[in-house]
Amino acid sequence: MTCLKNTLAGTLFCFAVSTFSAAAQTCPSDLETVENGSLTVAVTTFAPYSFMDANNELSGIDGDIVKAIAEKLCLTVKPLVVDPAAAIQSVMAKRADLTIGDWYRTAERAKVMAFSDPIYLDSMGIYSSTGTSSVEDLVGHTVGTVQGYLWVPALQTLLGSDLKLYPSSVNLQQDLMAGRIDFAVDGAATGQLAMSKGELGDITVAIAEPDPRVPASIEPAQVGFPMSKEAVRLVAATNEVLAEMKGEGIIVEILSQYGLDPAIADVGEPRFVE
Repeated sequence: MTCLKNTLAGTLFCFAVSTFSAAAQTCPSDLETVENGSLTVAVTTFAPYSFMDANNELSGIDGDIVKAIAEKLCLTVKPLVVDPAAAIQSVMAKRADLTIGDWYRTAERAKVMAFSDPIYLDSMGIYSSTGTSSVEDLVGHTVGTVQGYLWVPALQTLLGSDLKLYPSSVNLQQDLMAGRIDFAVDGAATGQLAMSKGELGDITVAIAEPDPRVPASIEPAQVGFPMSKEAVRLVAATNEVLAEMKGEGIIVEILSQYGLDPAIADVGEPRFVE
């Protein structure tokens, strides 16, 4: 049984997952996992989506979803903690079955790997001391973002040498709060959650207004689990479980447990962003 332990809501969620897993009838025996009987998960440290908790157990939104999927498929979760830069490669090199940590379903990634169906949405956020949501306000200022995000190429074209790339959100936010950059662009959901907890000081996080110069600001990215193109049966089985979890409201429960707006579970039709 998969449980969230820290609050009463977690206890209730534990019951919901238990009910979900109890509905399992048979265990698939032909899934193309790295190790028989295990689901090897490349874990990036990106709270609240993906992290190892104080007891060294897999946690976070993606972590809890993966644990529920593994339970349904009669697999034992085997976490493999990796740097974000190595996560996708871990799957492609067959060291992991999938990776977690708010991964956007992009057309570029879909060329080399499979993706689960979309699980939730994540919007482009502008972090600032001014509260702006306008892309135009970034022009002429020093702006930071995390390498690999889908808006990076467009921002490089728009901002040129004024754009600074960071290896992680932690480094990015540190420089913003220290005044070493004027603005930051990062995922909106995690920033708004951190802001609500008072973790960003006087920094405000706003969802970017649609701007045709940055296509990622127009349509929120869908998040899924990157998986191997060769693991056809595993991808299909994962999607079947995700559909059941969505239908039973479990995805919404997990998002709410971690303080995110449950509305982001309304993903629409599957698509890949450019």
